[in-house]
Amino acid sequence: MKITLTINGTDITFEPTKLAYNTYINDITMNDKIAPATNFLRRTVLADDKEKLNEILDTHVGAALQIVEKIIKQFAPDLEIEIKN
Repeated sequence: MKITLTINGTDITFEPTKLAYNTYINDITMNDKIAPATNFLRRTVLADDKEKLNEILDTHVGAALQIVEKIIKQFAPDLEIEIKN
């Protein structure tokens, strides 16, 4: 699945995989959220868009978390789960 986001007027396409998603989730700890998000983005961005992504990550504080949130919502949408008694 390819996911294209327009970030500050720039289109950047990501191709997340189950492995990349699982690695991201496993790497998140209470002490570090930025590095796993940045690593996930860099693992999943298309090669042609790496430079554009790096520029955004280098110039906008908090960009990695904002971007990864949008990708995760599209890639792994919430399930409808009900508890039956």
